[in-house]
Amino acid sequence: MTSQAVGPVRVTARLDAPLSRWLWLVKWLLVLPHAVVLAFLWVAFAVLSVVAFLAILVTGRYPRAIFDFNVGVLRWSWRVGYYAYGALGTDRYPPFTLGEAPDYPATLEIAYPERLSRGLVLVKWWLLALPHYLVIAFFMGGGTYAAHRSGAWTTGTDTDGVWSFAGGLIGLLAFFAAVALLFTGRYPRGVFDLLLGMHRWVLRVAAYAALMTDAYPPFRLDLGGAEPGALAVAEGPPPAPSGPPRRPGWTAGRIVSVVLGSLLLVGGVGAAAGGIALLAADRAGRDAEGFIGGPLRQYTSGGYALVFDPVELRDGAGGIDLGAVLGDLRIRAAGRDPEGVFVGIGPAADVAGYLGAVDRDRLADIGDGGHGVQVHITGGPPAGPPAAQPFWAASAAGTGEQRLVWRAADGRWSVVVMNADGGRPVVADLSAAATAPGLRWVWVGLLTGAGIALLAGALLVAFAVPRADQR
Repeated sequence: MTSQAVGPVRVTARLDAPLSRWLWLVKWLLVLPHAVVLAFLWVAFAVLSVVAFLAILVTGRYPRAIFDFNVGVLRWSWRVGYYAYGALGTDRYPPFTLGEAPDYPATLEIAYPERLSRGLVLVKWWLLALPHYLVIAFFMGGGTYAAHRSGAWTTGTDTDGVWSFAGGLIGLLAFFAAVALLFTGRYPRGVFDLLLGMHRWVLRVAAYAALMTDAYPPFRLDLGGAEPGALAVAEGPPPAPSGPPRRPGWTAGRIVSVVLGSLLLVGGVGAAAGGIALLAADRAGRDAEGFIGGPLRQYTSGGYALVFDPVELRDGAGGIDLGAVLGDLRIRAAGRDPEGVFVGIGPAADVAGYLGAVDRDRLADIGDGGHGVQVHITGGPPAGPPAAQPFWAASAAGTGEQRLVWRAADGRWSVVVMNADGGRPVVADLSAAATAPGLRWVWVGLLTGAGIALLAGALLVAFAVPRADQR
């Protein structure tokens, strides 16, 4: 039987027996420093992968410095996963380094490709790797999203939802190994071999999706700690050196520089996206009267009133006037009652005193779709019609569509919708809008900050990456 050739991605590990029976119980705490560092390194990994994508598309080559960094992030992650709950295969604490650690029980090597296909780079990380993603989802686990509205679970729009997560086969097998260690002091060899096969599959796909190789990952579980064919390669003559040895280019300072630059680039892109969205709303989202808001949406209450949760408005530091920032608030209300509709804005304390014993519905957590949490509060009828109350800061009442316009002011305010005669039920179409004159300064600030962050981030990354590519 002939040995299989070693591919460009080589994942090896040795079971570092004897292992502690109890140390795995606290490894989640021990790896927290690694988790924090890796969170930042993976941001830089994503940013540099985009740079590598563009470089491959133009030149057909993966920049060597970026390749070394990204391989280092994968290598570091593999060592931490092997130590912690990805395998629990060693009690030796992983080193804080992107470089190779040949004496560590878990190693990862990826051969540098001299040339890469410019065409494959467009599709291999999403389309070609999709079958592998479906397979490794069972290995790694994942989450599902369930949406619901008004107590009924649905897949429609305008819903609330919750995420639920489930562990994969890797986590389950590592748990079995932990239980075996706790009670017997031994790591089941068959579990170890299967775990390494799954990790090897995952890391091969990761290297392919990260554009580090054009060799398509095999649909094969290569079990055990050694790569297939690795023994034959190890017994052969050592390869002749292709040039002077590479000295480490990614020093601590350069790693910090590229991480900070990547964070600035990601933040700059986010700020730019937010600024562009606000710019579009400011320029194209206003109606003929200069208001920005949504369409009419129906609300219903079986009681005598619809009361929205109070909103706290405070003038900002430095004497910033809310009216200059938020501008005018407009509420449109179209009731279904023949006597007409009432809509008012008043101090929250006065509204609570007027409606404290009234049968009503309270609306909270109104989202972008106009839906929120509606809570019914039992009680009796109001003491008098709403328009007769003296505390309203602004109100409108009558048949047909009513328009209330109010200048934003400091205080705690509640919005109330009722039938004009104080009867029930309340059925009304409502919409809210604001002039928001300060919106212009928000998107100008976001775009300015985005430009500064993108420039600074690009300079930091450009300063670090070329100097890391040295021999």
